[in-house]
Amino acid sequence: MADKIDEFEFFLQKEWSDGLPVVTPTEARVQWMLSGTKLDPEKVIGHIAPAGEPASVRTIAIHALMAGCKPEYLPVVIGAVEVITREEFNLGGVQCTMHGVAPLMIVNGPYAKQIGLHGGNGCFGPGFRANTTIGRAIRLLLLNVGDGIPGGASATIFSSPIRYSACLTENAELSPWESLAMSRGYKPDDNVISAVMVEAPRLHFDDVSTEPERLLRGIADSMTSTGSWHMWFASGIAVAMSPQHAGLCAAAGMSRAEVHARLCELAVRRQGDIRNGGNWRPERARAMGADPDDDDYLIKAVKNPATLQLFVAGGRGPITAVCHGWNDSSQPVHGRYEV
Repeated sequence: MADKIDEFEFFLQKEWSDGLPVVTPTEARVQWMLSGTKLDPEKVIGHIAPAGEPASVRTIAIHALMAGCKPEYLPVVIGAVEVITREEFNLGGVQCTMHGVAPLMIVNGPYAKQIGLHGGNGCFGPGFRANTTIGRAIRLLLLNVGDGIPGGASATIFSSPIRYSACLTENAELSPWESLAMSRGYKPDDNVISAVMVEAPRLHFDDVSTEPERLLRGIADSMTSTGSWHMWFASGIAVAMSPQHAGLCAAAGMSRAEVHARLCELAVRRQGDIRNGGNWRPERARAMGADPDDDDYLIKAVKNPATLQLFVAGGRGPITAVCHGWNDSSQPVHGRYEV
């Protein structure tokens, strides 16, 4: 009699997982996952680049199951597939890039709270099933349906831990401002997903500033790394302020829009300070209308204010997370999703 197949080892020996065990997608389990949506299982939500294979509701459900989702998470995974497969997000480009960026999903609205999406302490890290498994479901789809396998279609040099999972919500309870979604005109009861292509968060620690200008100058400096693509391209960038940092600004009378605008103004560096390292090239300077020999020309980290995604997340403490962007072939996307 043949030895019994170990279902976990079976998947780990294939290129069907992210290196972690997956839940075996038996037909009964897939039907259980599909109970989380009223959509036709054969409905195609989008095509996953670069392979261009269709992601039907059933296909999405299979990967959500493999990732460890509950059925009630499925509408968020489906909604995420809808927004990240839009042409302006350029999923094909990032699937094949040498970089290690990933689609960061910020989920707003009452359904996020209902299913337990987390935006407080540790929200970028492990320990929260909804965050982890929704983000992981997207990654499994990018690997299996899109063929974004390192060494294959993906040319990523290092990749990044953010490519395991990148999904969170805002800390609505402790935020002094309206949500990211509401800042774009959505209503408080709209369920919205925003996605931006970014690197893993870099933490900016500031337990010294007692007024907004000093705080924001420091955060802006963290946004202007010489090796970051957004210094030379109008790419997306995400800044997640802790409630403490956001509260300091709000206590001084600054709205979210005013903080957003001030960061756009402050996140600049002299060309002379960055031309000797990182991504600087004369042709890139000229493309922005700069004289490559003008050391005093100010290079903006945020070329288009619409590309800066500013939101409040994390727990209490003096830290802001800055997620640098990719390039301008990928623009942030957002949209409502149905539950």
